Amino acid sequence: MDRRNFLKALALTGATLSIKETGAMTLMSQHFSAAPNNAKGAYDLVAVLGGEPEAMFRKAITELGGIDKFVKKGQKVVVKPNIGWDKSPELAANTNPKLVAEIIRQCIKAGAKEVVVFDHTCDDWRKCYANSGIEAAAKAAGAKVVPAHEESYYKAINLPKGKSLKSAKVHEAILDCDVWINVPVLKNHGGAKMSISMKNHMGIVWDRGFFHKNDLQQCIADICTLNKAAVLHVVDAYRLMKTNGPRGKSDADVVVSKGLFISQDIVAVDTAATNFFNQVREMPLESVGHLSKAQDLKLGTMNLESLKVRRIKL
Repeated sequence: MDRRNFLKALALTGATLSIKETGAMTLMSQHFSAAPNNAKGAYDLVAVLGGEPEAMFRKAITELGGIDKFVKKGQKVVVKPNIGWDKSPELAANTNPKLVAEIIRQCIKAGAKEVVVFDHTCDDWRKCYANSGIEAAAKAAGAKVVPAHEESYYKAINLPKGKSLKSAKVHEAILDCDVWINVPVLKNHGGAKMSISMKNHMGIVWDRGFFHKNDLQQCIADICTLNKAAVLHVVDAYRLMKTNGPRGKSDADVVVSKGLFISQDIVAVDTAATNFFNQVREMPLESVGHLSKAQDLKLGTMNLESLKVRRIKL
């Protein structure tokens, strides 16, 4: 990473680094609280460092105005994590189940009529749901966990703003809900370079093969133009996968980074998370093509300096 991008990453997080020879990494947080914030109140993006998943989300959502700002009493809510892989939580291939459970609890506390959790998995869905820890955690928190492995669960929609992807079959849970919350895990991806909020949309569609055959980066941006946009994007960076994504091979691919990013701006939150990732492994923003393509589609901004950002160290 060049010095300019490295300093931009530090400007976002306010963190310093300590890397061990084992490949494990601790993001030292002693300077995080000292990093200047862009403004007081009405934040566009909140970054939290140094806590457990539940505590980081509680702090972040409070800074954004509380869960009641996004979830209203009587609404049907979808919480959409990444559950794509038959991997345990420690391997960071899927969203942290503790974070998923806390978001569900907050939605129910806000008066949600129903909270649904699903993902169109890559490995066997039953094993993914179980071994990720998400199924058990979601059910214990009060959510309904539904399958997504059959085409009959999906309905065709048009994407008039899409450039490469003009239509898609989207899971009925998304189309039938009042609001949904996008909860990806931060990780490297061999094809898309990064798998974060935008890439997590591939888990709501049936035909992912089309993406890989027809300009993956553009298709990732295009699917995010759907009318039923997520009301909130919560990036799980408690553990991040630095190499061999999206599946990962072993714990050598994983860094315990204890971070969380949250925003309504899908481009901004993915840009911020990529900057954070850059502290572990070089990943130039220009190589993550769906970021600029989504910005071109006016889905958000990569210019973090233009936003009101709140940085918190727990």
